[in-house]
Amino acid sequence: MRAEFPDFRLGSVLATSFTGTLTERHGNPVERIPTPQRLVDWLAANGLAVDSCTTAQLELARKLREAIHAAATATAIQDALPVSAVRIINDCSIQGRASAVLTAERNRQWRLGSASCVEDALSVIAADAISIIAGERDGKMALCASPTCQAAFFDTSQSRTRKWCEMNTCGNRQKKARFNANQRKNGTAARTGVV
Repeated sequence: MRAEFPDFRLGSVLATSFTGTLTERHGNPVERIPTPQRLVDWLAANGLAVDSCTTAQLELARKLREAIHAAATATAIQDALPVSAVRIINDCSIQGRASAVLTAERNRQWRLGSASCVEDALSVIAADAISIIAGERDGKMALCASPTCQAAFFDTSQSRTRKWCEMNTCGNRQKKARFNANQRKNGTAARTGVV
């Protein structure tokens, strides 16, 4: 019997989707890659299939995830990049054997080394983080407005004013909380005769 784990939150930006494997960082954290197999599953879901994963590779992946989160957060608040985060991202970027390949549909995909290992996949994630943090892509880093989340995300909206890492999770939760607060306020006002 397979253990049940929280669903993955898959976005259009690989690096910030990867940092989203740990959610609710300022509330009750939810680890979405608690086992080596879950990391293998996440990588496969993102087009980076690997043969296997060890506990040490899972720890390396989590270390990269936290480095990307720290660097992306610093970028979003226009602070200096943490030196240790930059070192980890760069080390992971150069350790892998991955190549960009063009598909017939004019899309870029990644082809990992012949023995598809986690380090190859992590190098792709690190390279993606470098491209968004360095400002090479059209968009900007932002932080989720949810006080329990505050995830760094890459805002590609036309106005660059997106507030939530994901509208269907954090955004809906905040809208529901505001609605319920207004209902309570209006209910209290109606009972006391104050409108």
